[in-house]
Amino acid sequence: MAKEKETKATKKEQPAGQQKPATKQAADEQPKTDVATEQTEKLQAEVAKLQEQLDGAQNDYLRSQAEIQNMQKRNQKEVSEMAKYGPQQLAKDIVPALDDLTRALDVQVDDESGQQLKTGIEMVVKHLDKALTDNDIHAVDEVGVQFDPEIHQAVQTVPASDEHPADTVVQVLQTGYRLADRVIRPAMVIVAQ
Repeated sequence: MAKEKETKATKKEQPAGQQKPATKQAADEQPKTDVATEQTEKLQAEVAKLQEQLDGAQNDYLRSQAEIQNMQKRNQKEVSEMAKYGPQQLAKDIVPALDDLTRALDVQVDDESGQQLKTGIEMVVKHLDKALTDNDIHAVDEVGVQFDPEIHQAVQTVPASDEHPADTVVQVLQTGYRLADRVIRPAMVIVAQ
């Protein structure tokens, strides 16, 4: 019986002894929990920082994409305008020479060599006119049409008559030219008032 009491007492002591280490383990886990919480907070802060960087990078990416699209649209517009209005500078350079050749045709010639020279000039004028027309450059030289300040430049006025009503072109002094919807040079005209 004494041995049984000893064994029971030993058994009772062991659970009590196991509780002490359990309490010590709880005490050891307390600092570990604080460390884990601290690490979690650091990781959450780092995740928030990385998320902010990602949002900034995505925003920069979207802005860059929008800028690229805008550049492509501008370039496409410039290319289409170059195709449409490319011949404008050539026309500005050719038109004065064409004017001089046309004035040369107005000169009266009596001899055969002068007539041959005039025929040659007529051929050059036809070729230049065709080159301008092929490049969508058209002369503005109609008489009797309504005066349009966008394509005509009135340099003189005359009184209106039955033949020439008010605000119509009576005479073209210098031919004007337009490329598509752009005026390269307005026509100098006399207008009925």
